[in-house]
Amino acid sequence: MKKTGYVHDLRYLLHDTGPYHPEMSERLIAIHEGLRKANLLEQLTIIPASRADLKWILAVHDHDYVRRFEEVSLSGNHYFDDQDNQICVETYETAFLAVGGILDAVQMMMDQKIDNAFCAIRPPGHHAEVDKAMGFCYFNNIAIAARYLQSECGIERVGIVDFDVHHGNGTEHIFQSDPSVFYYSIHEHPSFAYPGTGRAFDEGTLKGFGFTKNSPVLPGRGDDNYKSLITRDLLPAFERFKPEIILVSTGFDAHVGDEMSDMNLTTEGFSWIMETIMALANHHAQGRVVSILEGGYSLKLLPELAANHVSILLKG
Repeated sequence: MKKTGYVHDLRYLLHDTGPYHPEMSERLIAIHEGLRKANLLEQLTIIPASRADLKWILAVHDHDYVRRFEEVSLSGNHYFDDQDNQICVETYETAFLAVGGILDAVQMMMDQKIDNAFCAIRPPGHHAEVDKAMGFCYFNNIAIAARYLQSECGIERVGIVDFDVHHGNGTEHIFQSDPSVFYYSIHEHPSFAYPGTGRAFDEGTLKGFGFTKNSPVLPGRGDDNYKSLITRDLLPAFERFKPEIILVSTGFDAHVGDEMSDMNLTTEGFSWIMETIMALANHHAQGRVVSILEGGYSLKLLPELAANHVSILLKG
């Protein structure tokens, strides 16, 4: 049994997105309840969040963008950059706590206090660009974690796996010219899938060419297609890249029962994906995995999916 960290902090619930918004605080409540009912909480190392230092935010985002985010949030506006990005006066500080909780988990793993971690944070992050909020995301949490690992922990090669049903446009763009971070995404495309990026021929730019890999999945596809594409695209890519650590953008919204997508991935399919990621981590990265919550909007499904996900981390 591995020692798994669980980033959990009630202050994440203060980010109020208003009525009927899919990225609601109830998502984290459902996840926590799922872990409780599965008797997993006592097996986890609970990690409360600390506030991230501004320097780690600025390792990814423009200073003017961060200042603008603070001003808009504290002014009482209800959205930032786009009406999809609903905010409240607590959103700015909650976003710092989201990053801080992840960095706390990363540092604990590097200090060998835990073996891996699941970060149940909000707001999510993989759509956030250097200077723009998108898709419910304000700070690119996973990108900041990668930069922290490289700057603070001596990690040279970071592998990112993104299986949220929506392409992580922000993460790809941040690292598209960087050969020290390999970004892999499997997502719905084309159709109307947000944000419309992540085409198969997007492989990075300049020195980073070949260090981005996208596996677009047509609407309506399910487990077999995901297994085929991950086996074909991710496994050989990481065999060449040999990541020292794997960060995961964990989205549960490709599930057949999640109304935010047109995919048919099953609960068993999600387990296969995470088991495959853990096998890659054991082979290349000393088992070091930090999973960071992105999407997944079915309050009915989230308890079971999160419990299965964490159980796989515990098994290692």
